[in-house]
Amino acid sequence: MANALRALTEEQKRHFDTEGYLIVKGLFAPEDLAEITETFDKLSHETIPGYFEPDLKGDAADPLKRYPRVMHPHRFNETAKKFMLHPPVMAVLADLYGEEAYAAQSMFYYKPPGSRGQALHQDNFYLKVEPGNCIAAWTSVDPAYEENGGLLVVPKTQAHEISCPEEADTRESFTSHYVKPPKDGVVMPVVMDKGDVLFFNGNLIHGSYRNKTKDRFRRAFICHYANASATAINVHYNPLYKADGTELVLEGNPDGGPCGVEVGEFTYH
Repeated sequence: MANALRALTEEQKRHFDTEGYLIVKGLFAPEDLAEITETFDKLSHETIPGYFEPDLKGDAADPLKRYPRVMHPHRFNETAKKFMLHPPVMAVLADLYGEEAYAAQSMFYYKPPGSRGQALHQDNFYLKVEPGNCIAAWTSVDPAYEENGGLLVVPKTQAHEISCPEEADTRESFTSHYVKPPKDGVVMPVVMDKGDVLFFNGNLIHGSYRNKTKDRFRRAFICHYANASATAINVHYNPLYKADGTELVLEGNPDGGPCGVEVGEFTYH
């Protein structure tokens, strides 16, 4: 039985259900963002094998080599785990799912000036949450807009089945997968302020721009979640976490698997 709405209005829930995404303004307070920023600024000078492996000498040709994404920081960093389970986020997810949400993944993106974006794709192609779907909670640590590599969404494509990706233009995308939007689909930029969170359905086609600025990062803290009634997920995302931090393991979905030869696991903006 669906829970009564707690964090969202009926209008917000309807927007998510019909459009496939929802921006919730200011869900992270300034002090939350300060803690996240301090944590990942410090981490940017370290190497965590298997999770964060920067070229600390830098690479002018590809700024993402100096500032690659941080994968699953909740597995080694308590700040990341705390904010993956941020109560305001978990409350919104409970409204969107109509049941408890389980946290499956965390990531941090630095997206420095000049770095490539990511071609359009669908998240549940990778997570393989069944039955149900994954939902992303994409938090702006910096303002995000077209010029510095903000997100793109194709509204209403949450109603589309998962598509088999085509080859992306890797001159503009750091991953090699591309999902072509439907003929009537409109690719729409998403403009966000610091602390805003974009929630979107795992089937929604989305991607991101290249960061065209010379001096502005577009940092983001990104997590993915599964519905409590799901029984299977791509094995890479076990264990999952309940809101209180309790670990649980879902059946490893045999259809799931690593995505993108160049990154080795789940690809994202």
